[in-house]
Amino acid sequence: MTKGKIIIVVIVLIILILVMGIFFFGRKPASPEKITLEFWGVYDDSDIIEPFIEEFKKNQPNIKIIYHKKLFDDYQKELLDAWASGRGPDIFYIHNTWLPEYIDKITPAPEKLMSLKNYRDSFVDVCYNDFVENSHIYAVPLYVDTLALFYNKDFFNSTGIATPPETWEDFVEDVKRLTIKDRFGNIKRAGAAVGTYKNVNRAFDILSLLMLQSGTKMVDKNRKKATFDEPVYYQGGKYPVGEMTLQFYTDFANPLKEVYTWNNYMHYSIDAFYEESTALMFNYSYHIFTIRRKAPYLNFGVSFMPQLKGRERDINYANYFGLSISKKCKHPYWAWYFITWLTNKENSYKYLQKTKRPTARRDLVSLQENDVDLGIFARQSLTANSWYIPDKEAVEKIFENMIESVINGESPKEALGKARKEVNKIWK
Repeated sequence: MTKGKIIIVVIVLIILILVMGIFFFGRKPASPEKITLEFWGVYDDSDIIEPFIEEFKKNQPNIKIIYHKKLFDDYQKELLDAWASGRGPDIFYIHNTWLPEYIDKITPAPEKLMSLKNYRDSFVDVCYNDFVENSHIYAVPLYVDTLALFYNKDFFNSTGIATPPETWEDFVEDVKRLTIKDRFGNIKRAGAAVGTYKNVNRAFDILSLLMLQSGTKMVDKNRKKATFDEPVYYQGGKYPVGEMTLQFYTDFANPLKEVYTWNNYMHYSIDAFYEESTALMFNYSYHIFTIRRKAPYLNFGVSFMPQLKGRERDINYANYFGLSISKKCKHPYWAWYFITWLTNKENSYKYLQKTKRPTARRDLVSLQENDVDLGIFARQSLTANSWYIPDKEAVEKIFENMIESVINGESPKEALGKARKEVNKIWK
C-alpha cells in the first residue's frame, strides 16, 4: 500500500471514529419509559412549582414529577427518616451550607448535562464554592439571597442622618446617634438589633459575615478543621482578627461600652423593627414583603450591607437553597435533566418573577439590578460568600454559646478558642 493510500485510510478511520462517537455519546438519549420522580421543596408553594412541572411534561410526557412542600423545621428529619426506610424524594433542596452533611447522599450532575465551566460561567461564585466538591456539581440554585441593612427612614430623618451607613465605622457612629436611653441608662430605642444571639435573627450569619470581612480564616485550606481563632498575618504584622471581630459584635450588648444599644431583654429583632423600637436590623430580601404585610405604614428602606473602610473588595453573606438528586434515585439522569431545564436562564427568570427573589445566575443580574426591592440583593450576589460548616445546626449552637459567654464576662479570646475546639470535634 502506497503512502498516499495509507493516509487516506487513516483519515477515513478517524472520520468513522468521530461519527460513531457523536452517534453513541453526543446525541441525547431516547425519551425514557414512563417514570415518576418525587420532588421535595421548602418555602415554594405548589402554585409556584406546578406550572414548571406541567411545562416540562409537554416535552417529556413520560416523566411524571410529584411535588411536595415540606415545613423547614421538620425537613431534614423527614429526609433522613424517609431515606432510612427506603422512601424519600428523588429531587430535593439543600441549604448552601449543608453539602458537608449531605454529600454522601447525593448523585452529582452528569458532565454531559452541566459542565464545571458552564456552571462557573452561569452562576455567581458562591454557588461554585458551596456546591462543587472534587470537580463534581452537587446542587444547582434558583436564587441567591444576601444579608442587607434594613433601616427606619423616619428615625434617620429625625436624627439628621441623610443616608444609611456604607462602612462599619459609619454604622457605629449612626448607632450611637440613633440610640435613645433614659436617665438611668435603660434603652428606650435601640440604634440597631445586634450584639446578642437569642433575640437577634440571623446572629450567626451576621457574625460570620463580620469575620469574613475582617479576613478571618474560618477553616483551613483542606476544609478539615476550624481556624477562626488563629491570628492573620498582614503586611508583616500579626492580628487576632477573629477575636477582634467577636469583641466588636458583642460590644453592642455591653452596657460599659459607648456603642451599647441592645441586650437580651429586648424584643426579638424582627418584632422590634416592626414595633419601631430599633432603627436598624440586618436581614434577607424576603423580609421586605413580610414587613409590608405586618407593618404596612412603616417607613423603611433597605441598603447595602456595611463594609470595611479601605477594603480591597466587598464581601457579603449568602443564604439560599440548591436542587440536588438523591443517591437512591433510580433515574438520576432524568432527574438532573429536569433540574438543568428548570434552572436555565428563561425558567430561572420566570421563577424569580413569581417568587420575588434575587438571582443566582450572572446573566440575570442586569435584569434585576434596578429593581426597587431586589436590585441591592442581586448586585450583592456577585460578592456573596459563605464558609464550610461541618454541621450547621451544631455549629450555630456553638456560636450561640460563644456569644453569650462573652456577654456574661468571658474574654473573646477564651470564648473563641473554646468554640474552635468544639467545632473541630465535629470533624473527628
